[in-house]
Amino acid sequence: MSFTDRVFGTSGQAMALRAQRLELIAANLANQDTPGYKARDIDFAAAMQAATAGGLRRTHARHLNANGGMGAANEQSLLYRVPSQPALDGNTVEAQREHAEFMDNAIRYQASLTILDSRIKSTQRAIRGE
Repeated sequence: MSFTDRVFGTSGQAMALRAQRLELIAANLANQDTPGYKARDIDFAAAMQAATAGGLRRTHARHLNANGGMGAANEQSLLYRVPSQPALDGNTVEAQREHAEFMDNAIRYQASLTILDSRIKSTQRAIRGE
């Protein structure tokens, strides 16, 4: 296990997945009036487990991941959202639900960022001997 893995843990992977989820939800919201558009989301727990399992790690955003694809989440963790009230035009985006999911994810992203910032500051203090 490398020094950065011991210090930062899975914070970087969690932030990458949260950022990818924010992009997916934003795409859902942007296509809420597109006929036939199917809302997508990430199964965060499955994606996080896949990102932290195994010994292979991506060291650059353009590298292939261990599952052969690009990006933080693999196809098994990308899901279609099931609407509670489907639209007649086949669109499955529910704006209120997407806004709620977006805000929840944004708050969790901010929490991950705060944890990472705290770890960086404590590592800096330890290096300086404070």
